[in-house]
Amino acid sequence: MSFLRIEGLSKRYAPHLPPVFEQVHFDIERGEFVCIVGHSGCGKTTILNVLAGLDAATTGTASMDGRAILGPSLERGVVFQSHALMPWLTVRRNVAFAVRSRWPAWSRAEVDAHVRRFVELVGLASAIDRKPSELSGGMKQRVGIARAFAIQPRMLLLDEPFGALDALTRGTIQDELLSIVQATHQTVFMITHDVDEAILLADKILLMSNGPHATVAEIVRNTLPRDRVRATVHHDPQYYPIRNHLVDFLVNRSRLIQEGVVDRVGDHPVVVAPGLDPLVPAASSDPGPPARSVAA
Repeated sequence: MSFLRIEGLSKRYAPHLPPVFEQVHFDIERGEFVCIVGHSGCGKTTILNVLAGLDAATTGTASMDGRAILGPSLERGVVFQSHALMPWLTVRRNVAFAVRSRWPAWSRAEVDAHVRRFVELVGLASAIDRKPSELSGGMKQRVGIARAFAIQPRMLLLDEPFGALDALTRGTIQDELLSIVQATHQTVFMITHDVDEAILLADKILLMSNGPHATVAEIVRNTLPRDRVRATVHHDPQYYPIRNHLVDFLVNRSRLIQEGVVDRVGDHPVVVAPGLDPLVPAASSDPGPPARSVAA
């Protein structure tokens, strides 16, 4: 059984409104980094909130290690779009607050040693006793990442955590996140609008069609080497076929799927390989009916 399993997930905010998304199915394996990409309004953050236990789906189930997700848990750490730090606490105490929640029996020395380890991992040892008002936006976001990793969750949920950062800061934190994930083998589910970020970080990329009635239309497996680094990843010959496929989906196919001009392949998302025609299903034991184009 997969580590995380989503089956038939749908969300409708009122009976008279169409579902934001419907019949969402996907699995995440232990240690896998998964990004979900789609236009605003397709329900990405709602899906993440369901996984965090902060929201409930209208229909369908979400389970982790065979147990239903019914509410928040320290087994799932969340990093939000904003840093969500307590402004009256220092970096040390912000992270320590989470660590004490996870291990209330620990001594002060144990908590402090653990906090220092994860603050150092995100490169903020020199700022450990500063308050958020004394930090840049990128530094605040690093504290949020350190706090989430410090509770050593079984799964990390990232809601577009770098969206408000400048390009240089974003790249630096991407590199740090990638190195930490590779070192800890953390399972990660991340929302992003940046296809280059998804290619750099993710093992698997979920592509959502436009809402309402959004669904996971395709699942793209990243075939680039897992030890990829931001400075050189674009030199790999597989990089641009994957990137072009993702961009084409966001620009064209996500809208065409919503409008019914292009059908999905069968009852399940397509697993796409680089260079594969986007309307041809990848080889599998159960390929389903062939994809087709329908005249508008």
